[in-house]
Amino acid sequence: MKPLFIMLLSTAWMLCGAQFYYQALMDYLENRLLAIEDHMHLCRDQSRQYRMALHNFYKESQKTVEGLKEAHSTLSTDVEAAALQLDRVERDMDLVESRMSPRACGNRADRVVEQGVWSQEESRLVEEEGWQELPSGVSDCVEIISAIRSVKILKRVGCSKGVWLRDPRSSKVYIFNGTAGDTIYQFDSVLEFGHSPEVALGRPIRLPLDWRGSGIAVYNGYLYYIQEGEDVHVVRYDLLGDELMDVAILPVESQAAVYSLNPETVADLAVDDQGLWLLYASSETEPNINLAKMDPVSLDIEQIWDTRCPRENSESAFVVCGIVYVVYNTQMASRSRVQCIFDVNDKVLSEEAPLFYFPRRYGAHASLKYNSDEKQLYSWDDGYQILYRLTTKRKLQVSQPKHG
Repeated sequence: MKPLFIMLLSTAWMLCGAQFYYQALMDYLENRLLAIEDHMHLCRDQSRQYRMALHNFYKESQKTVEGLKEAHSTLSTDVEAAALQLDRVERDMDLVESRMSPRACGNRADRVVEQGVWSQEESRLVEEEGWQELPSGVSDCVEIISAIRSVKILKRVGCSKGVWLRDPRSSKVYIFNGTAGDTIYQFDSVLEFGHSPEVALGRPIRLPLDWRGSGIAVYNGYLYYIQEGEDVHVVRYDLLGDELMDVAILPVESQAAVYSLNPETVADLAVDDQGLWLLYASSETEPNINLAKMDPVSLDIEQIWDTRCPRENSESAFVVCGIVYVVYNTQMASRSRVQCIFDVNDKVLSEEAPLFYFPRRYGAHASLKYNSDEKQLYSWDDGYQILYRLTTKRKLQVSQPKHG
């Protein structure tokens, strides 16, 4: 009987313990559910607040965007009006400059240096009589540029710097994209180049020696360009026969840039009615641009002049009728201007030396190449290919002093 009682007591105790355990578990679960419900209510309240804040932000943003649209419209209108006023001011400036142009520095040929070896008799005469200026071998020309008559922006293609030019004796156009390379591109005409969306669509010409800078000229079917190495060379290349014809070393002490605003150009080649010209600086310390007349076949230097035109702030130059026109600008590109000229024939008076501005367009001229057949300049300006048609006038006649 006693064991039975003990067993019943133990069973009752176990049942009571289990009931207590389950009750505690239920209480714990209930408390957790209540906490979860509290968190859900809190999340719901925060979500409601976030939605209201987002809605308010959207409304404020919409108002701000509408205000910006109105401000942008007003600003666009003001910019268009300012652009029209600027165009009018530039046209007025061009008109005033063409009619009342201040005079530039017109430098005469102070001394002409003939290249070659003198005989003993010539040396003796020089020692006895002193230096006598030798007459220029360049034929006289009666034209001088007075202004830019018109501008034609052909297109924009290629790098920011480059050269494009046309042979005066043919219609072919040659493109030098960039400041250095071994490949150029040929187009049959300016029209064909104007319709081409890419430079590389022209006929590629692989040169035997690399070109560098804007010192490039095309004359009578031959390409002349500057090739740099330990020395500075002028290269003559036959465009029709695809053949290297000659290479000549330039008389320079160092690879000094001829134009301070285009440092990659150590020397510049130019062509006009008189033939082939070379613009260069003899050394880094040379303050002025030197001019040389070159034989287009042998590449011999026939005569040398000191133009007295400073290299500082110069960006390019071109030669017309034996007159060098040096174009200047500023470090922060502004309006390019011809500010210094030099006449090898000594026929331009200082009072008639023109100072004229190029119309303000994009940046600065990487190159300016004169075409004597068309009387216009081929310009590369910040990737734009531009044509400048020139206005010319006759030079004044320089009266010779009378000797009694």
